[in-house]
Amino acid sequence: MSQLQDAKVLVQAHYAALEKATPETIAHILAERCAETCIWRGVHPFETQTGPNGAAEAFWSPLLRSFTSLQRREDIFFAGLNEIDGFNSTWTVSMGHLMGLFDAPFLNIPASRKIAMLRYAEFNRVENGRIVETAMFCDLLHLMTQAGANRFPNQTAAHLVQPGPRTHDGRLLDACDAPEGKKTLALIDRMIGAISAANENPTERTPHEELSENWTEDMLWWGPEGIGATYTIDRYIEQHQGPFRRHINDRVFNGHLCRMAEGSYGGFFGWPNLTLTNAGGFMGIAGTDTRADMRVVDIYRRAGDKLAENWVFIDMLHFLKMQGVDVLGDLGAG
Repeated sequence: MSQLQDAKVLVQAHYAALEKATPETIAHILAERCAETCIWRGVHPFETQTGPNGAAEAFWSPLLRSFTSLQRREDIFFAGLNEIDGFNSTWTVSMGHLMGLFDAPFLNIPASRKIAMLRYAEFNRVENGRIVETAMFCDLLHLMTQAGANRFPNQTAAHLVQPGPRTHDGRLLDACDAPEGKKTLALIDRMIGAISAANENPTERTPHEELSENWTEDMLWWGPEGIGATYTIDRYIEQHQGPFRRHINDRVFNGHLCRMAEGSYGGFFGWPNLTLTNAGGFMGIAGTDTRADMRVVDIYRRAGDKLAENWVFIDMLHFLKMQGVDVLGDLGAG
């Protein structure tokens, strides 16, 4: 579809321009392709901003002051029509790492003067040749661990600088066959339905029976720092799903703002996706009766008729702050 290719060309040109940005020029460069009233959503503490100046002041200028020679190392890129609004809006997704030399403190995170890799996933909505909406998720806890400020040393899965797809085919710069994207989106929808069914009746099927319907046995779950990455259905159950379902209660699904797919790749984000209670203690944080939100990105790779890889981003700092845990504030106090 020409609108998908047009959106890809626009966003890739946008990324190429950002490679040349400085803290002083970034707002102007953003304004070249972003609408004056564009909505920019970022994880805590960046939050929701309006227009290129807002995004530059909140996120990009501070990042560029802290990271020398910043470059985007993109592992996944695709475009699609948004299922949530009846396939009316056009979005792109980019995922990978922003890499640079961590030369000055960022958000109270101490500089290492070494290479640092900031995990990111970015959704952009394109309309009339402009970027009109952005969701920029990045894993600040993951960056902290690289800098030697590991807030959650006992996470249940592994800390890794996470690679892109095993198949090395995640950058869909050319047009893809529409039926392949439809297969991917249908599988994601079916998987979401399986989670909802398990929440409603947790004893109807075992966790392995639930997951094996939609996932390969050697699934890779590239989770956010604080939880970590895990491999195979059984280890995923042991190292994430089990602890999450045992300790997190009263999960309410709020829906997604965007859900789309192209080729073998698809994904979604919500703002927030989930509202829940950390009743039993999670990530080393004591149990509470406080309701908290999870803003989440999921990016998937389909292999045949099952999901094989999943990259997950959660706005952990927002989730924790709602429970009274101010990770960045604690860093500053230290």
